[in-house]
Amino acid sequence: MQDLQGSSDHDKLADLCTKSYKDQACWFLNSFWDKHSGECEKIWAYVQKCVELDSQKHADGNALDEMMAHRFLEIFGETLTVMAMRDRLRSTGALNPTERPKVVPITHYLIFKYNADWRFLVNTKGDNQGEIAKAQAMLDQVNVAFVEAEAKTEIARQAEAYARQQEAPFKAAQEEVDSALAEVKRQEDARNSKIAELQAKGQAGGVSGGRAKAELAQVLAEDPLPLRKAKITLEAALKKAEKARAPFEAATRAAAEARAAAEAALDEAARQVEEAEAYLAEVKSRPGTPHGSIWWLERELHEKKKFLPVSRGGVRK
Repeated sequence: MQDLQGSSDHDKLADLCTKSYKDQACWFLNSFWDKHSGECEKIWAYVQKCVELDSQKHADGNALDEMMAHRFLEIFGETLTVMAMRDRLRSTGALNPTERPKVVPITHYLIFKYNADWRFLVNTKGDNQGEIAKAQAMLDQVNVAFVEAEAKTEIARQAEAYARQQEAPFKAAQEEVDSALAEVKRQEDARNSKIAELQAKGQAGGVSGGRAKAELAQVLAEDPLPLRKAKITLEAALKKAEKARAPFEAATRAAAEARAAAEAALDEAARQVEEAEAYLAEVKSRPGTPHGSIWWLERELHEKKKFLPVSRGGVRK
């Protein structure tokens, strides 16, 4: 938290109001932590809504135009208008009587909402700037890790979907093989049954026995037509299944590799979250800690953990 720029308190307030919604909120919480630490979640919600309403700059914005500011006040149940809020600020000296700003920084709302001493606010000194900068850099790396993990997870989803598509023709081909095998077995069982029948008749002797032996010799010499057809069908089904096997197995391997990469990326994101949390816990124990900034970073980490499986230290949404 760097000191504000300006030769007067008004100049410093103007400088504070140029910072992002998040930075303004952190500055406010750092300044009034003892008094308003219980309001952190509310102030978090104020910032998230500003980011949502700021259709041009989003998280990089610092102030809402008057129309969106009125919408903001309405969402949070404030009955006053932007003009009335500014009149209140003028009465405290935060705004000069002649000032007619066209936008509403979140700092103006926080000063009004909590009846805060704006002069104390702008003269708060920042401590542990190096530690906070390092913690922010770690959080930025966590964000990068989550982006990479999400990208790899999406690649894995697509690879798995493609593998399922390739499974369908392979599965259908395998079903054809199973059906053809069943038909070959049925025909072979019929042939074997016929052979056993003719062998029994051939042992009886006489004319009928001779006929049975002749027919048996014919059966043994060549497979019957239905069995030959069944074997041809089975051979074709096996070739078709083998042709479908290669793309299915390749897609399955690719999907498994993509999923492994996604899991590794999630592990890395979880590791970085754990590392950042440990560092924040260490910084909190030091004197001069800007508790508002630390709380905010911890809250952002909590949001990130919603995208981690519980098994990897995530939290339920």
